[in-house]
Amino acid sequence: MTVVRAKRVRAVAWWSLVVVAAFNALSAVGGGIGMVTADGLSMPKSMLADTPFSTFTIPGLILALVVGGTQSAAVWLLLARRRSALLWSAVAGFGMLIWIVTEIGFIHAMMYAQVIYLVTGLVQLILIFSLLGIVSWLPRLNPSRIRPAPPRAQGA
Repeated sequence: MTVVRAKRVRAVAWWSLVVVAAFNALSAVGGGIGMVTADGLSMPKSMLADTPFSTFTIPGLILALVVGGTQSAAVWLLLARRRSALLWSAVAGFGMLIWIVTEIGFIHAMMYAQVIYLVTGLVQLILIFSLLGIVSWLPRLNPSRIRPAPPRAQGA
């Protein structure tokens, strides 16, 4: 693979990761807010029967703050090209998968939206593994293009 083509493939993988993480972030934050404010977004409360929750408030907060928060942090770090971007993207991707698998286990059903988010979480992790060089079919990310976090000022 030529150097130019390798750079182009890495750039496509990087921006694809940004898009997937942004989609997951917006969906999780929006869905969580909707679950809290619209009492479960018209989902029947019977879905909560085998869960430790009696309302959709706590699951909605977890979805918005934990899943959406890690995805949002991943997007920000990716756009800022921070060294920790891929780490936080992996945390967010695994978080998405844990959320979906747990949700499926609690409600004992699988809906099309869960399949979408299961796939986006997996795609997110595949892109990260690819950029890290763990998957051999995509060239490794050049770490010199990623900026370290700015040094912190020492307090008095």
